[in-house]
Amino acid sequence: MVTDYSDYDITNDDPDVVKGRAGSPYAVKDYYNVNPDLAEDPFKRLEEFKALIDRTHKAGLKLLIDIVPNHVARNYEGKSTPKGSEPFGANDDTTVEYKRDNDFYYVPDSEFQVPEWQNGYQPLGGEPLPLADGRFKEVPAKWTGNGSRSPHPDMNDWYETVKINYGVRPDGSYDFDVLPEGSDTLDYKKHFAFWSDKDVPGSWKKFKDIALYWLEMGVDGFRFDMAEMVPVEFWSYMNSHIKMNNPDAFLLAEVYNPGLYRDYIHKGKMDYLYDKVELYDSLKHIMQGHGWTDHIPKVQEGLQDIEHQMLHFLENHDEQRIASPDFAGDAQKGKPAMVVSATLSTSPTMIYFGQEVGEPAEEQAGFGSPTRTSIFDYIGVPTYQRWVNDRKFDGGQLSKEEKDLRDFYKRLLNVTINSSALMGEYSDIHYYNRENTENYDHRVLSFVRWSKNEKLVVISNFDSDKTYSFQLKIPKEIIDEWKLGPGKYELKDMLYESMNTLEVDNGIGKIEIRLNPLESFIFAVK
Repeated sequence: MVTDYSDYDITNDDPDVVKGRAGSPYAVKDYYNVNPDLAEDPFKRLEEFKALIDRTHKAGLKLLIDIVPNHVARNYEGKSTPKGSEPFGANDDTTVEYKRDNDFYYVPDSEFQVPEWQNGYQPLGGEPLPLADGRFKEVPAKWTGNGSRSPHPDMNDWYETVKINYGVRPDGSYDFDVLPEGSDTLDYKKHFAFWSDKDVPGSWKKFKDIALYWLEMGVDGFRFDMAEMVPVEFWSYMNSHIKMNNPDAFLLAEVYNPGLYRDYIHKGKMDYLYDKVELYDSLKHIMQGHGWTDHIPKVQEGLQDIEHQMLHFLENHDEQRIASPDFAGDAQKGKPAMVVSATLSTSPTMIYFGQEVGEPAEEQAGFGSPTRTSIFDYIGVPTYQRWVNDRKFDGGQLSKEEKDLRDFYKRLLNVTINSSALMGEYSDIHYYNRENTENYDHRVLSFVRWSKNEKLVVISNFDSDKTYSFQLKIPKEIIDEWKLGPGKYELKDMLYESMNTLEVDNGIGKIEIRLNPLESFIFAVK
């Protein structure tokens, strides 16, 4: 951080290795404390955080915090580390590049050099600060968080961080026990037992102790940053310890390589992974007008065995806001994607604050560029602030369009939490209609969901300027599964309560559809 908190026994940080005025939340300098910027009284910041946990639980919510396992701040200090534990790097042998129980990797006989700033960039926009002098003392230099082994990282490297050593040698080989064959079928208790007599690298123990510290304080789970940059064996060790302390802990991870999804779920004992590379990326392309809905059923088919564990989202701190010009330029274009994201599978769906009122992230925040709500600088979120309305939290300053968008999100999310079908079965009907329905094309998507007590037909129009009229068809195998005989069945849209009719004739279901631009229906069969 750049704010001077020296009166609170917090060392000032060097702007040459800090991104933005608020600093990077992914460059942690003390894992046993919280950011004083967030406190009313920095001396009491942990007490205030505990009060936040209590308020959260009283509201019927759970509270997660980030753990960033791959890297820590370049100037990690860990001043709040409990007695009996050591901060990262405190006992490292800095004369060698690698040693199993070193917490960091080193470039022996070198000195760290700050990046060469390009394109007019300067730390803090060139704002004069005593420590902003183009130098940062680090001897020997450490590897940078994204894996750069140079003592002189590029400005596009994660230069504010250093990489944690998990017992992975510089050549990529492992200096720890690996999981046995078949461990993907074992529960967390057996994983815990496996590690109980194993000697593991020091960094593993440090992060395990950090997680258990926050669990004991009352935190309900964690979001693990860039989990795939850390060996899956560590996650087996870490998460089995967490689950032994709290079986209900919510464990969410960032893994962007689909080929690793199952390892991190089954071997690493993650509860949920971000569904970015397949579903999110596909929906983004469709919203932008150059993707086809044909891809969505294929994505869902490929994830069927782990579909519940793939967290859906349309915005987060890493991604562009839907309403930003560089994404879709209009929050309304997110509505059909939100319906699909929330109803396609049994997985949870995440909403990023301000998404539900169409925040475009237009402001020049400082470090980085617009289109994302900054995590590095102090930045307003104007649409969300209008909903907060001077802490009345009633949306009093929202425009009609923003209120209508929030009403849509409210309606949709209430459908999802009250629907048994959305925790039940799924079947694609999109390809059946692509082949058998006139005027139905790749800008429309349809599928069905059902449970013992509820049958739903979901259909969305991703086109922003075209109305579609056609006769949607429900194939015979679905009609048979639903045990619907010949005749007419009343349909009610769960979003806006309009009515329609499903007619079953010769074993095929037919629904006359008129889909306005960006419109969706979630029809329940009565």
